This record gives sequence, C-alpha cells and structure tokens, in this order.
Amino acid sequence: MAAVTPAAAPVAAPSAAPPRRGSTGRRRPWRGLVLVVAAAYFLIPLAASFWFSVDVPGQGFSLAAYLEIFSADGFTRSLLLSLALATTTIVVVLLITLPAALAVRLGAARLRPVLEVICTLPLIVPPITFVAGISTVLRWGPDHLASTPFWATLIAIQNPDFPVVLALAYVVLALPFVYRALDAGLGALDVRTVVEAARNLGASWPRVMFMVIIPNLRSALAGASFLTLALVLGEYTIARLLGFGPFSVWIVTISGSDAQLSVSVSVLSLLLTWALLLVLSSIGRKRT
Repeated sequence: MAAVTPAAAPVAAPSAAPPRRGSTGRRRPWRGLVLVVAAAYFLIPLAASFWFSVDVPGQGFSLAAYLEIFSADGFTRSLLLSLALATTTIVVVLLITLPAALAVRLGAARLRPVLEVICTLPLIVPPITFVAGISTVLRWGPDHLASTPFWATLIAIQNPDFPVVLALAYVVLALPFVYRALDAGLGALDVRTVVEAARNLGASWPRVMFMVIIPNLRSALAGASFLTLALVLGEYTIARLLGFGPFSVWIVTISGSDAQLSVSVSVLSLLLTWALLLVLSSIGRKRT
C-alpha cells in the first residue's frame, strides 16, 4: 500500500503592507499651486525688468544696455568695493560671533540670553538712527581728538577707497542674522560631547575649532555668510548718508541718467547674488 504523502498546505499570499502615512499615491495639487504662485511672485517682476532693459523704442530687442555695464564709469570700482566690504564683514562677524556662541554653550549657559539680546539689538534700532549716531561721532571726532593719536585713526577708517567704518556698521547690522544661523547650527550639534572627545584625544583648542567645530557647522557658516553678503550688496541707507559709493549707491546714482542701464545692472546683480548663493550652498553641503 502506497504511503500517503500529506498534501502541502497552501501558502497564503503575502498581504500587502499597509501604506505608510504620507506615502500614499494621492496627489496633492495644492503643492503645485504653491510652487506656481511662488515662481510667479519672483519671476514675473524679474521678467518685466529684463524686458524693460532690452526693449529699445524704435529698435526693438537690444542687449546694448547689458553690453554697456562693464564699460560704465564706476561699475568695476563700486562692485569691487562692495565685494571687499562683504568679505571683511563676513570674516569679522564670524570671528566675533562664533567663539561667543560656542563659549556660552560650553561654559556659560546663563549668559546665553544676554548674548541673544545683544545680538538682536540691531533689529530694534532703525538704520536711520544708527547712521545718525555714526555721523555725529565722525563729526565730533576731528574737533576733540586732533591732539591725540586717535585723530589719524579716525581719518583712516573713513578712507573712500575702503571705508572701515562702513564695514564695522555692516558687522553690527549682520549680527542678528549670523547669530541665529550659528545658534541653529550649534543646536543641532552635541557641542560638549564632540569638544570633550577631541580634548581627551589631545587636540588643542585651535585644532578643535578648525578640525571639529567648523566642519560640522559648514552649512550654518554658509548660511550666515550668504545672509551677510546679501545684506552688504543691498544696503543703501548707511552708505549713502555716510557719503561712500558702494555698488548699491552706484546703481541709484546711475539710474538718474540711464534708466535702462540701471535696471540691467539690477538684474545682473540679482543673478550674481543667486550665483554666489549657489557657490556658498555647494561649499556648505556635506559630502556623502
């Protein structure tokens, strides 16, 4: 009698895993709508400005305004001055803010609200009041410091080729943005643990700063640098009232004589700012 082999039990088909929340195939058209509205908000004014700069009455489409930019009087000097001011402002404000923010997180946590208030004060003081105070001090100095060594220093910081006083004013204005960016970066990093680990391995404080802290804050430093760069390139009030001629002042000055040239310079400066943003973003992006 043949042995009866038990029939294999039917294998149940694996049930489909329940869809994760947020991973359903349901389309959300409002996302595309928000993207379209945001793109229209930014691109329509830019397109209108570009069309105004290339539409020459009686001639039609022409790029003559863009070709005249590089040969315009004062363009190169004002642009280089603004870039030099931006570089100096970025370096100085990071040298001031980064060690202070790191110190309050490592050993003086009670002083963190004080540092936050100090760095936020420039947002409270109106720029017109700020520049009025600076100009008052600059007028007061030559009369009262003529017999002291500070008189030469006061004159040197107002050199039109590179106004140090303007860079110092930009440092104060950039403090709130730089502090917020660095504070967010330090908040996402366990600073005490990584610093203690590096110190236990024998690293000096400069090595900890440049080999441990700064590489982990690359994105925050890039964001702070871009915010400072955008602030310096677009600031007009302080530079104009103090009598200096960076790029923003030059654009307004030339707009009275050639409107198309000033609009073309504005469009070009916006594209230049976007390009610098991409460069800073690529620097701040962590390598996989």
